[in-house]
Amino acid sequence: MSTAVDDGLIRRNPCRIKGAGDDRSPERPVLTVREVLQVADVMPSRFRMLVLLTTFTSLRFGELAALRRMDVDAEAGFVRVHQSQAELSNGQLIIKGPKSAAGRRRVAIPGALLADLRSHLAKFSETGPDGLAFVGEKGGRLRRQNFRDIWVAGLSEADVPAVHFHDLRHTGNTLAAAQGATLRELMERMGHASSRAAMIYQHISKDRDRHIADGLSARIEDAREQA
Repeated sequence: MSTAVDDGLIRRNPCRIKGAGDDRSPERPVLTVREVLQVADVMPSRFRMLVLLTTFTSLRFGELAALRRMDVDAEAGFVRVHQSQAELSNGQLIIKGPKSAAGRRRVAIPGALLADLRSHLAKFSETGPDGLAFVGEKGGRLRRQNFRDIWVAGLSEADVPAVHFHDLRHTGNTLAAAQGATLRELMERMGHASSRAAMIYQHISKDRDRHIADGLSARIEDAREQA
């Protein structure tokens, strides 16, 4: 319709929605690495790794709830994502595939977490390659609502800002971007086919800007020494 206006075929575009072109989504809160570790350390032991993987692999709660031992390589340090758990309005839990091909991915796990991950698999995961990596305190599947109370209590005990559990994924994406991850790398890590969500994390922070400037400074000094 805008093209029709430009071509003079119609006088005005009847399909305009005021404010629809503005992206004014509120900035989601981000925890520091120290704060993430503080929360993880006060959580019940079986949920500690859930907090750490959500943050440092950017997996969604449903993806972690559906994760099986065969999907986790605690030696090579990566996790395969190919399904997710969803909860219907009637409380039924279902396992489904990702919304797009991009949702099927392999995500690297920071080496600093691997010893803890191996310990978690040995103590808290179901047995056998098809066993769930994360289960509730009574051995059942994880449920968002049940876990929410545990999460809120952990935030309070750790004395860190009140954030939603999903904000850990946002924190992880922000940390990955600060490490210099490209747009494509962020998309693959997040499991997104579109670049729109990944671009949120491409904004320049003061710390990252200083890192870039320091790198350029080193190049200048090297050039001067070689002159």
